[in-house]
Amino acid sequence: MKSIMETLAAQPIFADIDESTLTLLAGCARHQRIHAGTRLFTEGAPATDFHLIREGRVALGIYTPHAGLVTLETRGPGQIVGWSWLFPPYRWHFDAEALEPLATIQFDGHCIRGKCDSDPVLGYDLMKRFSTLLDADLRSTHLRLLDVYHRAPTS
Repeated sequence: MKSIMETLAAQPIFADIDESTLTLLAGCARHQRIHAGTRLFTEGAPATDFHLIREGRVALGIYTPHAGLVTLETRGPGQIVGWSWLFPPYRWHFDAEALEPLATIQFDGHCIRGKCDSDPVLGYDLMKRFSTLLDADLRSTHLRLLDVYHRAPTS
């Protein structure tokens, strides 16, 4: 198993971050194994962490009493799950469930926010990096909505 530092250094989101910053981030992280069917987080619950997926897939969705988890998106290796730890009031907006056994690096959101608060340059750098991922998610959602609501012209 690769060290957390090695895994982080290989991820595009952390590309070109210096070793001391990777060490800071790794200090807020741990390897995690999660069984298939496990709920990583639930809408409305406190958002305390996020995961970098190393192996497996996660369904992101909305839970409904009559249909269970309605999947909106699936995430896999190399992708991050969970943004709500970044934004007050730090509550999950979606549910996330392991579709298969997962290997992740789990980050403590409170720990990361504390490091960003004490080092605004680090905070700004991480916010730019995570904002890029959020922007990609929004563009992907936009395309899915266009696909869902696109109506072919009638002749």
